[in-house]
Amino acid sequence: MNKMKGCSKITIESLVLEKKVLILKEYLLINGQIYTESQKIEHGFIHIKDSKIMEIGSDKDRLNTLSKSYPTVDAQGHHVIPGFIDIHIHGGYGEDAMDASMDGLKHLSEQLLSEGTTSFLATTMTQSDDSIHRALQNIANYYQIQNRHDAAEIVGIHLEGPFISEHKVGAQHPKYVQRPSIEKIKTFQKTANQLIKIITFAPEVDGATDTLKALNNDIIFSMGHTVATYDEANEAVDNGAKHITHLYNAATGFGHREPGVFGAAWLNQNLNTEIIVDGVHSHPAAVAMAYQNKGNEHMYLITDAMRAKGMPEGEYDLGGQNVIVKNEEARLDSGALAGSILKMNDGLRHLITYTGASIKDLWRVTSWNQAIALGIDQTKGSIKVGKDADIVIVDDTISVLMTIKNGYIHTF
Repeated sequence: MNKMKGCSKITIESLVLEKKVLILKEYLLINGQIYTESQKIEHGFIHIKDSKIMEIGSDKDRLNTLSKSYPTVDAQGHHVIPGFIDIHIHGGYGEDAMDASMDGLKHLSEQLLSEGTTSFLATTMTQSDDSIHRALQNIANYYQIQNRHDAAEIVGIHLEGPFISEHKVGAQHPKYVQRPSIEKIKTFQKTANQLIKIITFAPEVDGATDTLKALNNDIIFSMGHTVATYDEANEAVDNGAKHITHLYNAATGFGHREPGVFGAAWLNQNLNTEIIVDGVHSHPAAVAMAYQNKGNEHMYLITDAMRAKGMPEGEYDLGGQNVIVKNEEARLDSGALAGSILKMNDGLRHLITYTGASIKDLWRVTSWNQAIALGIDQTKGSIKVGKDADIVIVDDTISVLMTIKNGYIHTF
């Protein structure tokens, strides 16, 4: 850990070489390609103080004035974008949210900074009620004491199941699938201390419609692990559903006579959709088609990562089921895909390649859309004066060089 004083100057290259964590009360990030809500600023600067963004600009005279008073960190022309927000991640780096381990969440959160993720929703699995309650309680406890400078920040919980279809379980455990009810979700939410932000559910099962109508103002209901028809999916939107969970996976596919959930996802502009862009879960052309239909305002890049992310190939546990990780794929013994080992920066790289769009077009798919959906866009999700200094700096290959979390500088 290092501290700089006075008018010191340092380059991102030297920080990367030294793998330092740099703590500065007030400093300037200079010479970056900065992506704001409205524009890309070439050779811009960001004035950061006490974990907040104080000023953004490109005026050389203003920069010269400020640099006489504050240390500068030279981004050396690299891309400066908001820290990634992963709204669907079970684990990684050997850890899983269902482990109900405080140390596990801490380790996961610290490691996520290396891929540019600064905030995330800890995501549960279809398991026994007892297991889910333990995981929710653990996340709620960790949330209260988490370090928001040296680790990615848990900003809520994604409850994936158990209110899904037994006909599309994917890597969820079929033994624990159950029907939704208002009381059951309120019980889970009480344990979670109101941190459940998203629930993946099947809109066609018994109890789903009543539950959706009653709770859609408090929780984002996301359709997934479902055999809903096109009409049932659109009816669910009319009743308050807002998201699609991991588009193209564990839902009804497109047919020219029955467009299914995929067709509803493409065409219904009141639906925003997650997508795993790892080259395994969806063909690049399917990703491009989704982007063409949804645009950059209605998509969320997610990882849906499990504990094997960042770990060697081998066998791992996911929700009580054995997972074999080999050749960049995670699969159950049955061959079914079992989450991913994707990192957020790799997902952005793939998204650029598959769609032909630029960072300028796509950065909001990794952060701002998520922040808006979660209602935290006043403090996170974009580079704007007054917001938290949650920033990631990547090179042209979208490799993470630096992650700034609440103003603390982490290099990799």
